[in-house]
Amino acid sequence: MHDLPRLFAPPVPAYRSRREFLARAGGGLGLLALADLLRAEDKRADDPLAPKSPHFAGKAKAVIWLFMNGGPSQVDTWDHKPELEKRDGQELKGFDPNTGFFNGQVGPLMKSPFKFAKHGQCGKMVSELFPHMARHVDKMAFVHSLWSDSNNHSPALFKMNTGMARMGYPCVGSWVTYGLGSESRSLPAFCVMYDTLGRGIPKGHSLNWGAGFLPTVYQGTAFKPQGEPIDNLSRPKDITEGRQREQLDLLAKLNQKGAAKHPDEPDWAARVESYELAYRMQMAAPDVLDLSKETAETKRLYGLDNPKATHFARQCLTARRLVEKGVRFVQIYSGGMENDLSWDGHNNIAKNHAGFAQETDQPIAALLEDLQRRGLLESTLVIWGGEFGRLPIVQKGNAGRDHNPHAITYWLAGGGVKGGVSYGASDEIGFKASENRVSINDFHATVLHLMGLEHKKLTYRHNGRDFRLTDVAGTVVKDILA
Repeated sequence: MHDLPRLFAPPVPAYRSRREFLARAGGGLGLLALADLLRAEDKRADDPLAPKSPHFAGKAKAVIWLFMNGGPSQVDTWDHKPELEKRDGQELKGFDPNTGFFNGQVGPLMKSPFKFAKHGQCGKMVSELFPHMARHVDKMAFVHSLWSDSNNHSPALFKMNTGMARMGYPCVGSWVTYGLGSESRSLPAFCVMYDTLGRGIPKGHSLNWGAGFLPTVYQGTAFKPQGEPIDNLSRPKDITEGRQREQLDLLAKLNQKGAAKHPDEPDWAARVESYELAYRMQMAAPDVLDLSKETAETKRLYGLDNPKATHFARQCLTARRLVEKGVRFVQIYSGGMENDLSWDGHNNIAKNHAGFAQETDQPIAALLEDLQRRGLLESTLVIWGGEFGRLPIVQKGNAGRDHNPHAITYWLAGGGVKGGVSYGASDEIGFKASENRVSINDFHATVLHLMGLEHKKLTYRHNGRDFRLTDVAGTVVKDILA
């Protein structure tokens, strides 16, 4: 038996001991993990939402824009006008009745129905509408001399969001994500939340957060007000994760072939990334939208237990969670489509503004406090304002105020903003911006500057021309920078 040829030789020992086997096998698993990471990084290099270097070191890494849809009245909120109170009931001589939207309902000057008081070390005069936000005025930089050139909602919304009073142009959030990309791999770079009480969406609809001629990957992702915030996020029950991965890989290959044939059409890359992002969001989005993980104290702080503020409180708290996870730009709209369903106080300014202030005051104040205590306020720019202001005269027969593009108040906080300051001024009755006037182009240039973007360098070639958010104008308002 021992003389027979050895047809089946025993295997050569690969390891001298169990310790060596475990060590080498562990190293192999580590190399597999490294290979997967390198593959992900290689994909990231072709990702249009990959993080990009700013033009210079900006203080802000993310933006939360609190948009008071409908046009809040500057003279009833943050722009105190004692002269308006003195001249209550007087005619405004020389007033052009076409300034507002309803030229047949022009009445006399009307004082604010709200009391104002000093707050903070800066002594800012604030309307009684905002008892919670008033505690944070030392964090805020107020711009009282902002002006626009449209007295109609849709064009004014487009102007404030895109820099142009007509549709088809990229909004601020799209420009920011185009310029900087996203820090998050599993959430949209630009998120939008609108009214959750069935009052509709802003006029102009999704064009307010559209990418215009930029690749569609940079447009805002709007969260639905009822039901699942994002459509089709859950994987169908009859499809496994592995099967879905195979489908996405096939789609990516097909789209990449299409992109190779059409190199001048950026939407091919956006399509590939949208599928991949949706896949990653299936786990990340439900987690970040689950507010049950917040402490009871945090929920009370935002006002989740306040019936009047619950819906907006949820949105503000969600915004903090989003930027915490690397989302670049979040925009929240307060108010819906028509008049009393938004800050559009034509009929009764006292009732209208009091109602929306009760919905938003506590959640916004909580957002500022929460961002600060988590160390996020320094890197998050918070913006408050609407599409235009309102007239200091009464809208005859309605006890309300008509639209006014000539004087708008905005405030900014965090993200490199100097707190407790007021820049510019409207005239003595709050009718027109009169001192250190700030155009929408100037305002956008300032927001981009705080993000580390030079507005003249942030361009995109379209139809043979280099476009930018600020068009051919814009000057940074340096006096509000920290």
